[in-house]
Amino acid sequence: MTYDPNNIFAKILKGDIPCNKAYEDEHVFAFHDIAPQAPVHVLVIPKGQYVDLSDFSKNASEQEIMAFHRAVAHLTTELGLNNNGYRAIANSGSNGGQEVPHYHLHLLGGRPMGVMVS
Repeated sequence: MTYDPNNIFAKILKGDIPCNKAYEDEHVFAFHDIAPQAPVHVLVIPKGQYVDLSDFSKNASEQEIMAFHRAVAHLTTELGLNNNGYRAIANSGSNGGQEVPHYHLHLLGGRPMGVMVS
């Protein structure tokens, strides 16, 4: 899968598509999912053009990687997910169920998540 600079997350980052922003810093943007799968469902994306977790891990700067993980930690606290737990999911490729070719992490919580894979 190659990066498509016209994917929906790239358009959100450019401001072409509105969203309900949850967090933003120099390297990271997070927003509430428009079709939430849990009471809390936030997508966390790097501002750089990375297709998936492998691409991000191999090619992002240490500063981008650190900022991403610190943003996730910040969001779990701000969204009240730390007390009862949450699920963090990064889908990769077609077998992994990735729909948008821009690396993103789903943060889900606010209820028991149940079985991870059925």
